[in-house]
Amino acid sequence: MGSRTKNNSGNLAEPATKPKRLAPEVRRAQILDAAARMIVEQGYLPLPLEQLARHAGASKALIYTYFPTQYELFNALLDRELRSLALGGLDTASRVEDLDQAAVLCAMLYFEHVARNGPLLNILMTDMYMSGHFDSHVLETRDVIVGRLKALAAKVLPLSDQEISAAIEMMSAIPDECGRLVFHGELDQTTARQICHGLIVSSLKALKAPDKVVIPD
Repeated sequence: MGSRTKNNSGNLAEPATKPKRLAPEVRRAQILDAAARMIVEQGYLPLPLEQLARHAGASKALIYTYFPTQYELFNALLDRELRSLALGGLDTASRVEDLDQAAVLCAMLYFEHVARNGPLLNILMTDMYMSGHFDSHVLETRDVIVGRLKALAAKVLPLSDQEISAAIEMMSAIPDECGRLVFHGELDQTTARQICHGLIVSSLKALKAPDKVVIPD
């Protein structure tokens, strides 16, 4: 039976209840959510661990229990982000057998994701802190989707494999940047969506006939 203490009036107070222990998967998700918000706000890696612990409502020791290194934390975030995109329609869109339709669908789905959640994926993928520290299995989802788009492009575009890879990488920056502007309130969503769609369509046309692209002097 729990001990009871006297309150200011001299009466016995009810025993204090212990804080409810969170399930491991809930605590892990809280840490990931806090890290995601901080990365998008900060714009780069790594994170100050003291601030992460405070935002997650956990101790530094507890964070180390779940993620012994920040590389493991960021790989877990990257895995969650890629799976979310795939389940949100990106995997299905990449299976469309028409390049124009597949590219536009993938771009617009990614745009909506970034506009809603911020440019987390881009930061995780491009920050030099993660160079050489990606878990190969985490990138499998991305590689499968990009592989499908490359295969479609190879059938249609008069470009080498290396040029196709570069083109896909450059085109992925369009929805990322448009979505980022919406997320940070620098552009309204309707205008950004139209710009994103227009740039993807124009890029595809230029890639199909690069010899017809006129570059001003």
